[in-house]
Amino acid sequence: MATIVLLSCVAQKLDKAAPAKDLYQSDLFKKSLAYGESLSPSAMYILSAKHHLLPMTKKIEPYDMTLKDMSADERKAWSEKVLSQLKSKGHNLEKDKFIILAGKAYNQYIIPELGNYEIPMKGKRIGQQKQWLKNQLKEITTKLTSLLYEILKPYRKLSR
Repeated sequence: MATIVLLSCVAQKLDKAAPAKDLYQSDLFKKSLAYGESLSPSAMYILSAKHHLLPMTKKIEPYDMTLKDMSADERKAWSEKVLSQLKSKGHNLEKDKFIILAGKAYNQYIIPELGNYEIPMKGKRIGQQKQWLKNQLKEITTKLTSLLYEILKPYRKLSR
């Protein structure tokens, strides 16, 4: 079973072409990206209103498009394309675990097709999402620092 993280695109972007993970500039996106990476997923993608399922390293131009401006039928068609792309990349929609860091407009027609998913920030407003991500990242940093300290402890004694 693979773990796949899906991040939402955001409005704040660089003004020039860049790899997708670098193009999006909002604080929320950067925290979501860091949190997603901390999970060591099998794959991570951006749910892009324009590009659908967007690989992190694909270089793209800035654009101005959001699912929030689309009709329900347009969002359904967009979701079908995303699901098709996930399948074409070899992901199993029933068995793989999907961690979705995206709002309702981006996931409402995708989640009914997934057998195993989490939406850890479900129901949280933007400020609450940022705070939740900040807390998660702080907890991860604390655990890693503690682990590193324990790993290096024997070497500290040798240097005395």
